[in-house]
Amino acid sequence: MVIKLGTAVLTDERGMIAPATIRKVAAEVASLAAGHRVVLVSSGAVGSGRGFFSGYKGTLTERKAAAAVGNPILIRQYQRAFSSYSIPVAQALCERQHFSDRGRFLQLKETFQVFWENGILPIMNENDLVSNVELKFSDNDELATLTAIGLDASALLLCTSVGGLLDSEGRVVSSVEKVDSRVMGLVQQGKSSMGLGGMLSKLTFARLASSLGIRVVICGLKGKTPFADALAGVTGTSILPGASNLRARQKWLASGSITLGSLSVDKGAMRALGQRRSLLTVGVREVEGRFEAGEVVQLKDEEGNIIGVAKVRLGAAGLTENLAVRNVMAAHADDIVVF
Repeated sequence: MVIKLGTAVLTDERGMIAPATIRKVAAEVASLAAGHRVVLVSSGAVGSGRGFFSGYKGTLTERKAAAAVGNPILIRQYQRAFSSYSIPVAQALCERQHFSDRGRFLQLKETFQVFWENGILPIMNENDLVSNVELKFSDNDELATLTAIGLDASALLLCTSVGGLLDSEGRVVSSVEKVDSRVMGLVQQGKSSMGLGGMLSKLTFARLASSLGIRVVICGLKGKTPFADALAGVTGTSILPGASNLRARQKWLASGSITLGSLSVDKGAMRALGQRRSLLTVGVREVEGRFEAGEVVQLKDEEGNIIGVAKVRLGAAGLTENLAVRNVMAAHADDIVVF
């Protein structure tokens, strides 16, 4: 189970991390840990560190610096709270390449396995200090979703300050069968500009996770047992999981959010891909983005529609120079997922 906590649910009215909230989270996670392998994705590092900078304006460089100061402060609060339940915590600061490169991701997955075997709770956040600006996660909703997909989680909890997806009358929608344009339209009717982007992000990544068979619950932290209540359908918005028979490698590939570029292909290549054949450079019309050999790219048709993803044998530079070279893609039947 992956649980994501944003800054808005962790902070008080002064913008400071609320110790009482951290203690509540620890109590809830401790009860869930008996039956689940839990990963906590927590924001709050920037908020914990920005008070140490005079005249803080929130520039990118200042946010990176604030996160570096705030991360140890935040993890220390989690350590204190979870020590009451004899649960050690581990800080896992990740970057996008930990997900875009299969080898690195498998190392991450194996490390988490060791954590769980020893009763240790991994607490994730983006490594803001060194993350490449162009390759940053859009937010921690994305990090949590990619983690849930890669670890084949049964459930993903995305916590929000408003308690769930609200309908046009401000009531929490208890269940969503499919995230479509009608559901996304509910966000546009919201009155809080502060939470608008946050809910759009949650629904976007909830759609991805649920399409790959993961149950997603958008919930708040009110009540004594908010996570248990959300999983029981008592509170929050449950987004039902779709049927998925994809293997772990295919799920990893199917997440378009881990792609670092794209290849536009012609109609002949589209037919070949539909038959699960390898893509030859003769069918590539255009190369976009910067990616290395072994990384994942989106495949687009001539109109720009995403038709799948694949792992490339050549990087962007080499592929651009060698568009006439055949058989450059390692795209076997289990390497391409056509949506």
